Parts: sequence; C-alpha cells; structure tokens
Amino acid sequence: MSSNNIILLSVRPKYADKIFEQRKTVELRRVRPKYLQKGDLVLIYVSSPIQALAGAFKVEQVVEKPLKKLWPMVKTKAGVTRQEFNAYYEGVSMGVGIFFKEIWQLPEPIALHTLKQQARLFQPPQSFRYARESELALPSVANLIAAVT
Repeated sequence: MSSNNIILLSVRPKYADKIFEQRKTVELRRVRPKYLQKGDLVLIYVSSPIQALAGAFKVEQVVEKPLKKLWPMVKTKAGVTRQEFNAYYEGVSMGVGIFFKEIWQLPEPIALHTLKQQARLFQPPQSFRYARESELALPSVANLIAAVT
C-alpha cells in the first residue's frame, strides 16, 4: 500500500468514540480527499484533548453530493443530528461522505508526543492529509498498518 492510499484523518473525540463503537459508519467532510477511493486505509487521529493516533478504517466508498441528496444517505450512519449536519456544512452546497467498514482500534492510542519523538517532523492533520512514507515506517504505525492489511 503506498502513502497515496493512506490518509491521516483528524476526528473529534466524540465522533471517534462513535466510530469505534460502530455507531458511526460514515465520516462527513467539506472537502473530498482527491485520491481517496474504495479499499484505501484511513488512520484515525483523535483531536484535542486526546491528541493520539487511535485506529484505522478501510474505505467502502466516497461520495460527493449536494447536501439535499447527501443527508438521506448519511442520516442514520453519520452520528450527527440534522442540526449538526446543517451547521457543519453551512456556507457550502456540496458535502462529502466517506463510508467505511473494517474498523480497527488500537489497544493503546499512540500519543502525539510519542509520534513526535519517533518522527520529529510529525504534524497532526488539521482535517486530513496524506501520510508520509517516514510516518508509515514508524514502528507503532507500521504495526497498525500490518494488522489491518
């Protein structure tokens, strides 16, 4: 698997919990990761206050739709209310849904400070970013990828 097919995705703690509890099977985004497609791997970075790499999921499909068409597809799968959906997409007419399956949760999340110790240039994603080869080679990250591929 090349780094073009692995992204780091920043997820708020309450939504990460829903992913790992399998109560959320689609991640909503305002911007579509250009190269993300079915079968690709997404590494879940849980944002502040957790600040840790916590697991991964495999992409089932990526859809980009007008919001009126996206909501019916995701309303029972995104772990958000209609009000949260509307607030998140305020000011845009299109939305992205990353549908996923095969969720893996690390028994012990890898804290940001540990990631930075292992790779000085490691920066958590603001929203998402493609993983660098050097990050994929980190022992903790490589072990996660080996477990899921």
